[in-house]
Amino acid sequence: MTTNEAPAAKTVAMPEKLANPPKVGFVSLGCPKALVDSERIITKLRSEGYAIAPNYEGADAVVVNTCGFLDSAKAESLEAIGEALNENGRVIVTGCLGNDADRIRSEYPDVLAITGPHQYEAVVSAVHEAVPPLHDPYLDLVPPEGLRLTPRHYAYLKISEGCNNRCTFCIIPGIRGDLKSRPASHVLTEAERLVAAGVKEILVISQDTSAYGLDIKYAESNLRGRPVKARFYDLCAELGKLGAWVRLHYVYPYPHVDEVIPMMADGLILPYLDIPFQHASPSVLKAMRRPAHQEKTLERIARWRDMCPDLALRSTFIVGFPGETEEDFSLLLDWVREARLARAGCFRYEPVAGAIANDLPGAVPDEVKEERWHRFMAVQQEVSRKLLAKKVGKEIEVLIDEVDEEGALGRSKWDAPEIDGSVFLNGDTDVAAGDIVTARVAHADEYDLWAERTP
Repeated sequence: MTTNEAPAAKTVAMPEKLANPPKVGFVSLGCPKALVDSERIITKLRSEGYAIAPNYEGADAVVVNTCGFLDSAKAESLEAIGEALNENGRVIVTGCLGNDADRIRSEYPDVLAITGPHQYEAVVSAVHEAVPPLHDPYLDLVPPEGLRLTPRHYAYLKISEGCNNRCTFCIIPGIRGDLKSRPASHVLTEAERLVAAGVKEILVISQDTSAYGLDIKYAESNLRGRPVKARFYDLCAELGKLGAWVRLHYVYPYPHVDEVIPMMADGLILPYLDIPFQHASPSVLKAMRRPAHQEKTLERIARWRDMCPDLALRSTFIVGFPGETEEDFSLLLDWVREARLARAGCFRYEPVAGAIANDLPGAVPDEVKEERWHRFMAVQQEVSRKLLAKKVGKEIEVLIDEVDEEGALGRSKWDAPEIDGSVFLNGDTDVAAGDIVTARVAHADEYDLWAERTP
C-alpha cells in the first residue's frame, strides 16, 4: 500500500545546556621550567572540560605548583599554600617542594594531595578526585599548540628534564632526576605548532640545554618522513628554519656550543647565550664542581665575538659561597669586567637542604655576602651601561610586549622576557603586542633602552 502523505519531519535531539564546568585555580611559582609544567597540566585539564578560575573564590579547587630549590623559595611556596588554603580551602600541591611531603603535611595537614615535579597525571588524577570532570563531546577546548601562561607572542619550549651534573649547591638532580631528553621530532612538532599559532619568540629551556640528547645517544626520530637527531646543533638548525626568534637558555659551556655561534651570526638563532658561569675563581668553582678554566672561558668568549660581534651573554653568579675569600671575590670582579657580559644576575649564597655545599667549611657571614653582592652589582651595572651606550644611534629590531596610553614596551634580540632589560617606545601607541618593529635607539642606561620607531 502506498500513500501520498508527506513523511513526518525528522527531529534532531539537541544537547541540553551544559552545566557550569568545574573551575580550577592555579598558582605557578619558580622558574620557566615549572611554568611549562603548569601549562601542560592546564592544557590537560582544559581538554577535559575544566575552566581555569581567575581567583580563589571562583575556584572549586586550587593547584599550587611550588619551587623547592632555595630555602627562600620553599618559604614562598609554603606561604602560597597557606594563602590558597585560607582563601579557598581545597588545595592540591605539586612541583619541586612536593618531594618534601612530610614538611608540607606538618604545616598544612588539610591539603588534598601532594605530588612531585612533572607528575602531570598524578596532578590531574588529584583534580579528578577533588572535582570530578564534566564530559562533553560537543566542545573542542584546546588548540593544537596547547594552552600557555605566557603572552601569545612568546613561549617556552622545554627540550628535556633533569640534569646529569652534580653541582654542590644544587639539589635539582635529586628533585627532577637525571637528564631525560625529549625526541627531536616531538620538540620540533611542538615548536611548529607554536609558530603556526602566532608565537614570534621561542625560548628554549631545560636544566642543561647543551647536553640535549646525550642520554638517548642523540637518537634519530621521524619528522614528517625525514630523520632528525636529538643533538643540540641539529635542534638549533631545525628551529632556525621556523622564522621565529629562537633564544637559548641554560646553556652549559661544552665545547660543541662553539658550533652554534655561526647560526647566530647568520640570523638563524638569536645572538644570545644564557650560560650560568656561577663564579670565576678556580678554587670556588672546584668547590662548586663547576668547570674551573676561567682563562680558557675568556678566550672562548673572545672567539665567539669574533664569529658573531652582536653576541650578548647573560649569566648568573653566586657570591658568598663557602670558602670564598676576598681574593676569590676580587678575581670574580676582574673576570666580569673582562668578560663584558651584557646581563648578569647575582645571588647571595644560601644553604639548601640536601645540598653537599652545606657541609663545606668556610661559611661566609651574611653581612659579607651582602657587601659583596652590592659590589658585584655595581661592577656589572657599569659594564652593562657601557655596552648599552654603544647602541645609541643604531637601528634595532624590537619585539613589542605591551602597549598602553603612554606608549609601547618591548625587547631587543639581546633581552629575554622578565629577566633582562626593556626597550621603551614612549608615545608610540600605533603598535600591538607581538609586532616586531625597527627603531633607532635615542638613550640608554645600565638596564634599558629608549628608542623611536623608524619609518
